[in-house]
Amino acid sequence: MPATAIPRAPGHLPLLGHSLRLLRDPLAYLRSLPAHGDLLRLRFGPVGAVIVCSPELTRQVLVDDRTFDKGGPMFERAREVLGNGLATCTHDDHRRQRRLTQPAFHPQRIPLYAQTMTEQIGRLTDRWRDGQTIDVLTETRAIAARTVAATLFSDMPINRSIGELIDDFTVLGAVAHQRMFTPPPFDRLPTPGKRRYQQAITRLHDTIRQIIDAHRAGGTDHNDLLSILLTSRDHDPHAAQRSQLSESEVIDQIVTFYIGGTEATAATAAWALHRLGERQDIEDRLHAELDAVLGTRPATYDDLPQLPLTGRIITETLRLYPPLWLITRTTTKDTLLGGHRVPAGTVIVFSPYLLHHQPDVFPDPDRFDPDRFAPSSTDPHNPSGSRRTAPRQGSLIPFGGGARKCIADTFGATEAALALATITARWQLRPVPGPQVRPSRGVIFNPRDLRMRISARTAHSA
Repeated sequence: MPATAIPRAPGHLPLLGHSLRLLRDPLAYLRSLPAHGDLLRLRFGPVGAVIVCSPELTRQVLVDDRTFDKGGPMFERAREVLGNGLATCTHDDHRRQRRLTQPAFHPQRIPLYAQTMTEQIGRLTDRWRDGQTIDVLTETRAIAARTVAATLFSDMPINRSIGELIDDFTVLGAVAHQRMFTPPPFDRLPTPGKRRYQQAITRLHDTIRQIIDAHRAGGTDHNDLLSILLTSRDHDPHAAQRSQLSESEVIDQIVTFYIGGTEATAATAAWALHRLGERQDIEDRLHAELDAVLGTRPATYDDLPQLPLTGRIITETLRLYPPLWLITRTTTKDTLLGGHRVPAGTVIVFSPYLLHHQPDVFPDPDRFDPDRFAPSSTDPHNPSGSRRTAPRQGSLIPFGGGARKCIADTFGATEAALALATITARWQLRPVPGPQVRPSRGVIFNPRDLRMRISARTAHSA
C-alpha cells in the first residue's frame, strides 16, 4: 500500500506545538482527535510524535514491541523515577528481566498475596466510623500502599515508611506529568517543582535501598516478592546476559512494583466507589451480591468467582479510568503503520483513555455500565436482557498488551476487587457537597476532590 503523508493534529502553536493543549485539557483534546484520522502528527515543542487513534493500529504497536520499543517523553520521565526496571527497559533487556521477575507473579502466588490483601483491607477499614467523611483516594492509597508493602517485604516497618512514600508518589506523579509535555530547554530550568521532584526521587530510592539492606541483613527468606527477586535465576541456556538481577535492577523492580501497585490500585478502587455513589441501581445490585456471599466479613480470594458483578465493576472502572492514560513508544526501524511510512526514531503515542472512549468501540462511552462486560443476554446479573457485543480485540487495554503487558495486572485487579467488595459489603459511601470530582493532572489517572460520607450498613443475606 503506498504511503501517504500523516496529517497534523489540530491546535498546533508556534514553538509550543501541541504542548499547551495537552497540559490544559488533555482528555478533551485526546477525544477530539479520532475525527481527524487514525494517525496524526503531534509536536511537544521541538519534539515530533505520531499519535495512534484506532484499536487496530494500537494493537499493532502493542504486539510488535521489537519495532515499537519503549521510549519517548513518557518513558524518559519514567526512567528518571523507575530506572531500568521491567516497565521501562528496552526490548533487548526485557525478556531477561521478564523471566527473572515472572516467578514473583506466578498464578499460584496470587492466592497467597490475596491473604495479605484481605488482612490489610480489613485492618484499615476497621478504623472507619459511622458518619465519618473521608478523602477516598487518601484511604485507598493507604490500603494499597500497606498491602503492596506487606507483599513486597513482609518485614518492613510499615508505619514508619508508608507516609513518606505516599508523599513522594504525589510529587512524582504531578511533576512528571508537567515534565512530559514541557519542551526543552524549559524542562531543564531549576524550578521549585523540579527540585521537589528530584528530592522525592532521591528519598524514594534511599528508602527502598535501606529496606533491601535490612532484608538481606536478616538472612531469612520471607517468601515475599523481595525474597523472590533476590534469589531468582534465569535458566535459559541461550541467554547471553546475567543470570540474575543486579543490585540496581532489584531496586528498580521494587520501585516499579511499589509505585504501580499502589497508585494504579488506589485510583481504580477510588473511581469505582465514586461511580457507585452516583448509581444507586448498580450499588443495590452489588449489595445484593455481597450480602449473599459475604455478609459483612472481608472478601477473600476464594469469594471472587462468586462475585461476577464486582469483577465487572472493576473492569468498567478500568475502561473509564485506565491508570496510564497516555503512553509513548519509539520506532527502532523504518516501518509501515496504517499505510504511512514511519521512519526509525519516531515517537509513537497511544492512549488507552482515547481508545476506551470511542463510541464506535464502546457505545455510550461515558456511561458507567458494568453490564457491557456481561457474558450474554441470559446472564442473571444482566437484568436488562439486552445482548452485549464483545469489545473488539485489543480495544480494552488498561494494562497495555502484547509482551509488554503489565506483569502485575492480575495482582492489581485482584486487590481492587477485594477492596471494593470488602468496603461496600460493610459501608455505604455517599458524595458530599463540594467541588466536582475530576481527574487530576498527573501521570496516573487519580480522582481529585473525592470526599464521601460513610455509613455502616447491615447485610441482608439472601
